[in-house]
Amino acid sequence: MLSPEILAKYQPVIGLEVHVQLLTESKAFCGCINQYGGEPNTHVCPTCLGLPGALPVLNRKAVEFAVLAAKAINCEIRETSIFSRKNYFYPDSPKGYQISQFDKPIAEHGWIEVPAFDAAGAAITKRVGVTRLHMEEDAGKSVHDGFADSVSKTYIDLNRCGTPLVEIVSEPDLRTADEVFEYLTKLKEILLYTGVSDCNMEEGSLRCDANVSVMLKGAKQFGTKAEVKNVNSFRYIRAAVEYEIERQIGVIEEGGRVVQESRLWNNAEGRTYSMRSKEQAHDYRYFPEPDLPPLVVGAEWQAEILKEMPELPEARRARMIAEYEISAQDAATLTATRAFADKFETAAKKAKSPKRVAALLTSELTMRLRLAGLELEQSPVSMDGVVMAADLAESGELSSKMLKQLLDISFEKNEDFPVVYEREKPQQISDAGAIEKMIDEVIAGNPKQVEQYRCGKKTVAAFFVGQVMRLSKGQANPALLNELVVKKLDS
Repeated sequence: MLSPEILAKYQPVIGLEVHVQLLTESKAFCGCINQYGGEPNTHVCPTCLGLPGALPVLNRKAVEFAVLAAKAINCEIRETSIFSRKNYFYPDSPKGYQISQFDKPIAEHGWIEVPAFDAAGAAITKRVGVTRLHMEEDAGKSVHDGFADSVSKTYIDLNRCGTPLVEIVSEPDLRTADEVFEYLTKLKEILLYTGVSDCNMEEGSLRCDANVSVMLKGAKQFGTKAEVKNVNSFRYIRAAVEYEIERQIGVIEEGGRVVQESRLWNNAEGRTYSMRSKEQAHDYRYFPEPDLPPLVVGAEWQAEILKEMPELPEARRARMIAEYEISAQDAATLTATRAFADKFETAAKKAKSPKRVAALLTSELTMRLRLAGLELEQSPVSMDGVVMAADLAESGELSSKMLKQLLDISFEKNEDFPVVYEREKPQQISDAGAIEKMIDEVIAGNPKQVEQYRCGKKTVAAFFVGQVMRLSKGQANPALLNELVVKKLDS
């Protein structure tokens, strides 16, 4: 571990390359099903196998998804873009090249805003540039079998060949591992809202490489970068970047030189390993794809595509805070996914108090779902049940304690809230005379606390409220009870 003083001498510089599989029904340039898994080499055809004479035909939906993704991250759409052949030999690329975009990508010059901290440690919003978003096809998958009798075997599954991708390349604007995490989190959230990808990292729908370098603070030239690959979660990417920053600083501090290379992250060991040298940029010998004409996405088509653009997370949060008068924290929780936000808004429009619905969803329901290991879609309490619970609490017919008890029963018995409520029928006591009778009983039994209250210790009133609540089995109307306790004690 390097000392904080040594680390403080250096400025990390980080850029990201994010590959996102598009959620189309068929592949990028053929009619094969675009689906994860399946028996190896069954979702293939002459086109994705690269057989002679097979010609690619561009998937229109993939173009529309690429435009949606690009506009969602504030990119400019290039009206005419070009597909190219990226030439390299690897066993899981049967054509010997990848159809991609090079000097004329479909979109450029975007940005994403992320939470960050300035040099003084104050919270700020930082704009991270997006250099480009371009379309390409995925390669197949190499499956390594381990060692048997000292012989390693690798199998090739070409089902993934031809899956439509967009690659999103950031500017080298990121300066910490935390900023990397925030950028990826924000990017994933935006892409999920647009519906262009499921962003499932475990299935390879979203893959990220980080280009990391360090330089002395105040230097004008970036240091030599290393590319970190093979990281399958945002948490591990943050750890890999932190490790790589410290590794490079250590190399320089010891008088060495950082080598331009690709490095693999080993999660079990918490470190990166050299994969291959990249002293010189690899010459992929790009040239225009002769079997595909230029892609023209004119203003009219762009306008048609953008009709499908949903309200994006940041805008939705701001609107919900203003419209429903909920807190920024609740808005952030409720808009974590488009589905959750949709469900909240549907419920909020039916309820007496949207704020009460928000509170129920973000605290009571979310907490119970987490403890039960359930997703929102698996909740025994429906959105109509949430509305009913919120309305009963808002009208004062249910105390907070009673509401919690009924929700507990819903989860224990896997029953919706209205079913539980109709069966249990807890009645809140709102009769002032009945509550006063219980208060008198508690006051009579606790003269010491009465004397403390009369000597100026007003907080003792909470003791009497608690005792009456216990006596009423949690059914006394809380607001009325508090009012009557103070009134009785003062008199």
